[in-house]
Amino acid sequence: MNSRRSWLIFAVGVFGYLVAVMQRTTIGVAGVAATERFHSTASVLSTLAVVQLIVYAAMQIPVGVLIDRVGSRWLMTVGTALMIAGQVTVALAPTIGIAVLGRILVGAGDATIFTSLIRLTNSWFTGRLVPQLSQWVGNIGQLGQVLSAVPFALILHQSGWTTAFLSAASLSVVALVGIVAVISDRPAGSSEGPRPATWGESLRLLRASLQRPGTQLGFWSHFVTQSSGTVFSLMWGFPFMVYGLGIDPSVAAGLLIVMVVAGLISGPILGLLTARFPLRRSNLVLAIVAMMGLAWATVLLWPGTPPDWLLIVLLVVIGIGGPGSLIGFDFARTSNPLHSLGSANGIVNVGGFLASFVMMFLIGVALDVENNLHVAAGQPSDLYALDSFRWAFAIQYVIVGIGVVFLVRARRRTRRRLSQEEGIEVAPLWVALNEAWRRRRREAA
Repeated sequence: MNSRRSWLIFAVGVFGYLVAVMQRTTIGVAGVAATERFHSTASVLSTLAVVQLIVYAAMQIPVGVLIDRVGSRWLMTVGTALMIAGQVTVALAPTIGIAVLGRILVGAGDATIFTSLIRLTNSWFTGRLVPQLSQWVGNIGQLGQVLSAVPFALILHQSGWTTAFLSAASLSVVALVGIVAVISDRPAGSSEGPRPATWGESLRLLRASLQRPGTQLGFWSHFVTQSSGTVFSLMWGFPFMVYGLGIDPSVAAGLLIVMVVAGLISGPILGLLTARFPLRRSNLVLAIVAMMGLAWATVLLWPGTPPDWLLIVLLVVIGIGGPGSLIGFDFARTSNPLHSLGSANGIVNVGGFLASFVMMFLIGVALDVENNLHVAAGQPSDLYALDSFRWAFAIQYVIVGIGVVFLVRARRRTRRRLSQEEGIEVAPLWVALNEAWRRRRREAA
């Protein structure tokens, strides 16, 4: 545990995840090119990303069960191979239907990587290092978005659709070789216990994980923090910046990197805070959600075109949501035994992607509806008008608001169980802050 072998496995696994994120986000950068290649409406175009996310989310629980049953190495190998096949299919697709099939394969492969890597991290490392490494998994992995925003976008612009997607697929070939050569599920003499012997036992562990309030709290934490950034980077952020705000496509692709940089800076800080204040993790989640809500409200209500500095603030804030969503996996870690952690992580990982594909699809529908209303009123067609984006992006408040309600309810049950089983009472934050302030005054006196 925490050995040189552990770090080698971690490095290879993180590279595999970085490449998976690149494959996931290539379609966001290629959104404008896809519109031209397939001559599609916004709602039809959104299916390229939405179907991918539906497959990703739908596979999380089965993948979690399989991690506990057969191990991470096998799943990461199969998943990476599926992504290669998917991106090759997209590269050669003559129609939108074939491209959607390719993105389904990408989503299926992508679904295996992150939860497998989180399980490997918990199997090969121990102590307070684990929540910090979980943050680094997410942060380094998000550099894959830089690969799609810069070199992939450059190849797409200069060499075209087919060359760009085949180039992306080639990186997954490198990742596949590393996974096969290096990854091992657990160290020799591991104490995490035997794998479930039957599928019935696996399903029993899944039901137990799902019933734990801490797992539910992790699900809703992931739901409310990850979705806004995923929707922006994977589908609607690029058209919003290019058509709604009039930003040059190359500049817009570069601006997506701001989200990655924000995550890289905030992730380690959130990891330290999560390890230092484990009873206040939900307060961190709610604070991130509040910041995102305020940033979006300022952008959407700004009269005229929002200034560049405000767009950058928005990108920074929703970029923090990425590492913020990883707090959900820490709830799963501390609420479940290690032998069923794959199932618990799978449940948590459904949250953000469930919210994302619902939000992503509804935004596409809203843009089409508003455009049809403009045309019916005798106005020229303008699918990506700034005012249309204002109303479409406001859909986020409904989806995230529902998630916050369920998060608060799950937190209440989690704290009740903590009190009953361990005798730990978690006071409201304002009470704890007031007590800390009084204690410092007494010490100063």
